[in-house]
Amino acid sequence: MSDSRTKFYLDPQNGKWKGVCAGIADYVGIEVLWVRLAVAGLMIVGQQWWILLAYFVMAWIVEPKPSALYHDRADQKFWQGVRANPTRSTTEVRAKFRDLDRRLADIELHYTSRNSSLAKEIDSLR
Repeated sequence: MSDSRTKFYLDPQNGKWKGVCAGIADYVGIEVLWVRLAVAGLMIVGQQWWILLAYFVMAWIVEPKPSALYHDRADQKFWQGVRANPTRSTTEVRAKFRDLDRRLADIELHYTSRNSSLAKEIDSLR
């Protein structure tokens, strides 16, 4: 896949205007409503009017998210976790592989050990 899953994209499918807030929400893995409320709150209550300029610049510069970037919701959550904390993500992947390796070693030990009842079952299936 040529599209980077860790890159920031606009999300016009889930966005209201250009998808900037939806893109930020997708990138950090939070609900888009909270991003919209934070932007509106900073602009109105905090008098941070530069956010409006930043919004337009981002809408102009950033490219939209490809439609087939994620395979499913679990894939999307995984990549949001990678963006949030890459070290934790690699640790989780290593732990899953260690668990799979341990389980495969247990299966191999079970089949290669001298288990007479298992040998009888296998012979009865032939």
